[in-house]
Amino acid sequence: MRQTCDIVLVGIAGYGEVYLQALEEKGYLNWVQGVVDIQPKRSTYYSKLKALRIPCYPSLEEFYQHTSADLAIISSPIHLHAQQSIIAMENGSHVLCEKPIAGSLKEANQMRESRDKTGRFLAVGFNWSFSTPVQQIKKDIQEGRFGKPLRGKSIALWPRNKQYFERSNWAGKRLGPNGEAIYDSIANNAASHFLHHLLYILGNTTEQSAKIKNLEVELYKANPIETFDTCALRANTEQSVELVYLVSHAVESTIGPNVTLECENATITYEVGGDMQAAFKDGTTKNYGDPEAAHSQKLDVCIQAVLNEETSIPCSIEAAYSQLLSIEYIHRSISTVPYFPASMIKQDAHTQQTYVLQLEENFLSCYKAYKLPSEMNVSWAQPPTTIPIPENSYPFD
Repeated sequence: MRQTCDIVLVGIAGYGEVYLQALEEKGYLNWVQGVVDIQPKRSTYYSKLKALRIPCYPSLEEFYQHTSADLAIISSPIHLHAQQSIIAMENGSHVLCEKPIAGSLKEANQMRESRDKTGRFLAVGFNWSFSTPVQQIKKDIQEGRFGKPLRGKSIALWPRNKQYFERSNWAGKRLGPNGEAIYDSIANNAASHFLHHLLYILGNTTEQSAKIKNLEVELYKANPIETFDTCALRANTEQSVELVYLVSHAVESTIGPNVTLECENATITYEVGGDMQAAFKDGTTKNYGDPEAAHSQKLDVCIQAVLNEETSIPCSIEAAYSQLLSIEYIHRSISTVPYFPASMIKQDAHTQQTYVLQLEENFLSCYKAYKLPSEMNVSWAQPPTTIPIPENSYPFD
């Protein structure tokens, strides 16, 4: 077994700082051979990296011209994930790429081809999928402990202010300056975890998620962005499991993530701040723990895989593919996102937060009933767009 893992981190501001903090807490900062960022001074770690004499490069190509890394951590904008992951793998590095996999299915498949050609692993940073509670639940589902899965739901209402939507030149964008797919939205960024989670725990193997047969989608926005800040959808899987997903940034109060999966013999629930639990129809329960408790477990898993020279990763491209497929088909099918009625959109001058009146109550009612807003006769709701997913949409079958 190896003793050290040489690391390059791409993107050291924003979420990259979460990785730097985790590496520092674990005593691994001295493993970092270099960082990549075109504006490194934005990071609060910049002075510390300089003091440790960790070099900063303007591009990943330049990093590899000077040295190498066992593991590349990609924490850059969505539309750079594919290019940078491929560069890393072709230069001999394993990859931990932040979610989502990439901007498009085409890019994700290019990444998969590079992974298979180079023999490197490529992990996708959906936090919960690397956690012990989720792996244990997925195993119990596969072994039939709960009976047949019937339906599931998740809700995450996370306020975001004006600064969030202006944090970068790609925030809330459909496409980049050269036409590259970005599709930055609540469903493809902050709350993407909870659509992915429902699909992931229903996958037939550790490395796969459930495959989607069709989607019913309602999109809305209160903020002036190209994509959407509010999403309500129902995904129907090939195993006929109905999944309802309700998320919004246009709210006053933080609620969730809360998740429920109903099966024939048990119901599995999670409420933020608690544990994932299964309540069986015979009155017994099983506690799995809180997947949020080990937020950096994805980093631990990847480092251990490098040290042990393993290439099997629980959340790789195949596992994360259904979430990305949902996003791409949503944007292929829905070109214009309606605003909420102007009379319902409010601004808080102090917090710079834009929110919609009674949206929390509306979505909580939907969550309780496994319904979309249009099915609850909500006044502002519009009929959902039904999106069939072609049978040949999963190229790795």
